[in-house]
Amino acid sequence: MEIVYVYVKKRSEFGKQCNFSDRQAELNIDIAPNPELAEQFVERNPVDTGIQCSVSMSEHEANTERFETETRGVNHVEGGWPKDVNPLELEQTIRFRKKVEKDENYINTIMQLGSIMEHCIKQNNAIDIYEEYFNNEEDVEVMEEAPSAKTINVFRDPQEIKRAATHLSWHPDGNRKLAVAYSCLDFQRAPVGMSNDSYIWDLENPNKPELALKPSSPLVTLEYNPKDSHVLLGGCYNGQIACWDTRKGSLVADLSTIEFSHRDPVYGTIWLQSKTGTECFSASTDGQVMWWDIRKISEPTEVVIMDITRKEQLENALGAISLEFESTLPTKFMVGTEQGIIISCNRKAKTPAEKIVCTFSGHHGPIYALQRNPFYPKNFLTVGDWTARIWSEDSRESSIMWTKYHMAYLTDAAWSPVRPAVFFTTKMDGTLDIWDFVFKQCDPALSLKVCDEALFCLRVQDNGCLIACGSQLGTTTLLEVSSGLSTLQRNERNIASSMFERETRREKILEARYREMRLKEKGKAEGRDEEQRDEELATDLEALVSKAEEEFFDIIFAEMKKQEADAIKPKPKPPQQSSEEGEVVQEGEEAMGETGGDEEEEDLA
Repeated sequence: MEIVYVYVKKRSEFGKQCNFSDRQAELNIDIAPNPELAEQFVERNPVDTGIQCSVSMSEHEANTERFETETRGVNHVEGGWPKDVNPLELEQTIRFRKKVEKDENYINTIMQLGSIMEHCIKQNNAIDIYEEYFNNEEDVEVMEEAPSAKTINVFRDPQEIKRAATHLSWHPDGNRKLAVAYSCLDFQRAPVGMSNDSYIWDLENPNKPELALKPSSPLVTLEYNPKDSHVLLGGCYNGQIACWDTRKGSLVADLSTIEFSHRDPVYGTIWLQSKTGTECFSASTDGQVMWWDIRKISEPTEVVIMDITRKEQLENALGAISLEFESTLPTKFMVGTEQGIIISCNRKAKTPAEKIVCTFSGHHGPIYALQRNPFYPKNFLTVGDWTARIWSEDSRESSIMWTKYHMAYLTDAAWSPVRPAVFFTTKMDGTLDIWDFVFKQCDPALSLKVCDEALFCLRVQDNGCLIACGSQLGTTTLLEVSSGLSTLQRNERNIASSMFERETRREKILEARYREMRLKEKGKAEGRDEEQRDEELATDLEALVSKAEEEFFDIIFAEMKKQEADAIKPKPKPPQQSSEEGEVVQEGEEAMGETGGDEEEEDLA
């Protein structure tokens, strides 16, 4: 092997030249062996030595540049045409088709391509590469790991003047995007220069929003259309209803007229299950629930006033804060009010009195969250003060289950879409609580401190794995829960159903017992009133008898005095006649006494 090294330096840069010469070897040191040292040698057998079998590794940290992505549209046009043929011109395409069809090789080419295409189609029909074999099997995984959640992403309000994230909505197709409504709900305390924009975020790009929505007034609510993912519905702070089409840009596509809109901020908007997919309804604290069709959104199609006295008077209406509509119950909807009362309504009712079916009362503050259980629509969840409550439509007097009273106010709640016994709540101290009442009823299964400021809104993804929480400073935190909280457990449906039914029966028994006690108390009160009335009648009767006796004797004494006065007067009377007159007078007095006695007896009767 030939070793070659090429010097690139000049000879003058090497320094002084070295001149080597040959000479004989010289002995500098010679140490002779010492036998005594050999006698002191001790052999150690066996020898224990610690060694490290794993590979030695080192840890290093490095800051890399953030990769920024940008979404751009691509315009696809019809291909396969020659350059001189414009596919948009109908005449040119027809002329070219006729020219090709007249070609002699056209039929042979079609026959060859047809046989190849038929073979491919038969292959696809014979084997389905996307077939899922055990699709009908229910997941029976048991939650062995401890409940946990971790932060995936944080979406911050890009504006300098921070606003609260008041509402969240997931994209209906794949949940790849998240729409966030930003506004300041403090009355007349909005800072000067505050932006009205709300944003649509892509989950893979938290640095920059994908689209900015520019309303005329800050948005309080924002909802994706489940049938058309390009359309969004927003409720404004000034009471108007706005509609966007993301294909047309950031500006409002349709807007309701101010004179036919709400008088207060729109706190609730929901899309209805309709054939056209364009119907929705909204609620506000002005006490009105309005139906809209976005094809003619200038004015509402129907208005229901939340007057529980059923007189349709706006001054008596209760302010609406939250809405609930279940597609399986198309004629029913529920409204949560500022006064802590849940109102169940019937949309198809003909008279105003029939539109309000019943009410549920049990909260001390506004109903900020109202949602039916996705597995058992008869049961619904509410948040209205320091507790979250679960209700049943069969028990109207009180809720069937409730959480303990927390130190911080509850702001929002939502059911898990995959587990019937799990729900989530947010609080004013920035905490997210995850409740699993099959696992634990008194305390949350997991309590997570998301941020230092208050959490205002909450939305769960359709698969139950991701949770989005909006805070007071406009920060939207995306969290991923553990598989145990997002996977249906063994027999969980049966356990949840039996628990709901058991608690409903218990509340019905308590209600019946309470009604029975009230009836007894009412009966006792009525008995005491009757005894009091009898005593009063007896007292009055004695007073009447004594008074009648006094009047009777007064009349007798007055008559006797009159007779005595008449007898004293001197009158010339014959002796016989006078005796007869005396007898007559005496008989008259006796007759008068008998008549007066009869009259007094009649008065007493």
